[in-house]
Amino acid sequence: MTRLDAPGDPAREAPVGGDAPRSLLLEAREVPLGGVRGMSVHRSLPQRELPMVGAWCFLDRFGPQRTRMRVEPHPHIGLQTVTWPFVGEVRHRDTIGSDVVVRRGVLNIMTSGAGIAHSEYSVGDDPVPLDALQLWVALPESRRHGARDFERIEDLPVVDLGGGATAHVVVGSFADATSPARMYTPIVGAEVVLPAGTRTRLPLNPHWEYAIVGISGDPVVHVDEPMALPDLGLLYLGIRRDSIEVTATVDATVFVLGGEPFEDDIVMWWNFVGRSHDEIVEAREAWEVGTDRFGHVVGHGDERIPAPPLPGVRLTPRRRPASPGR
Repeated sequence: MTRLDAPGDPAREAPVGGDAPRSLLLEAREVPLGGVRGMSVHRSLPQRELPMVGAWCFLDRFGPQRTRMRVEPHPHIGLQTVTWPFVGEVRHRDTIGSDVVVRRGVLNIMTSGAGIAHSEYSVGDDPVPLDALQLWVALPESRRHGARDFERIEDLPVVDLGGGATAHVVVGSFADATSPARMYTPIVGAEVVLPAGTRTRLPLNPHWEYAIVGISGDPVVHVDEPMALPDLGLLYLGIRRDSIEVTATVDATVFVLGGEPFEDDIVMWWNFVGRSHDEIVEAREAWEVGTDRFGHVVGHGDERIPAPPLPGVRLTPRRRPASPGR
């Protein structure tokens, strides 16, 4: 999904995090996308207090809502898009010829490398129920200049966590299971379903940082003290934890994000993840003048989303913090 709020985005210059356990609860902010889509999303990453979790640098939830999605072709560099639906179907088309319908239980992951473009349309001409997570993973130096790619995976591992709780391992590794999705940094993204009345221990890698995102059911995460996790709330856990316990009085779902702290500071603007202001300027110019860098999205004509104007100042990296916090 493209970002239309990039100018003035308050998260661009906001570094926080730490190298110790933390318990920082953040609310998602509503972002109206407007245009022909007439829809809005709730954005959990990036935020002033938290620019990244591992390599995860962006998280939107579009839904639950009834809408007609029409996201015209738009570009990406330096990232992977991870689309994880809850309700509804979305047609994905891109510049390597992919033309697929995104649906519940199926992972769709697009790797931009040096440049790719894609579009996203809801299926049909009328408004339909839609609810999904759209996440971005920053690519490391070893992969961000490489070829574009798209992967669709229907058979993902499901782990029994005990007491009826299960984890769908979407990407990376969690609870001794590993997703077949090709990732380029140590990472995890997992949907955890918690039946009513359960107390579930989520195993963590103490060398990674983690966050838990509330999807439904208002679960409680037991950190220094019990903390209710509302829908769309993101609880950052920091690093150096080997487990966390979650309870649910009603059926609940959470999404676990985690990974090794990312190797580089990044510059993130609009749909681009780079390392410098000049890289972003170069990518924007390539999209605006229509070079071959991003290719042409299958099934589309000249329609495309233009890049917004750059801010009047140089874009600066999101720097990882040097000191611990709690």
